[in-house]
Amino acid sequence: MASSDKLIKNNTTYMQKIEIKAGQFFELLKLKDTSMWKIFAQMIDGNEKEIIFLDNEDKILFNYILPKDQEKLEEDRKEFSKQFADKLANPN
Repeated sequence: MASSDKLIKNNTTYMQKIEIKAGQFFELLKLKDTSMWKIFAQMIDGNEKEIIFLDNEDKILFNYILPKDQEKLEEDRKEFSKQFADKLANPN
């Protein structure tokens, strides 16, 4: 998992940018038998962060804005689970 302390400008505030190698990250989750949501929860410190998932060639696969608090993270987790279940049920 690669991480950087680079700051990016988001409107008038600065947000920490964290780059993660997606393949390595999800393999680590399997090995540790944990969820990405538990890892994300540990990263919450009152400031939003942009998490950027990269492939093995450092191309952006997707990003996620880690919220400031646990409540918003839980809302995101529920929404993600719902959308993921919908996509599995309707693969078109």
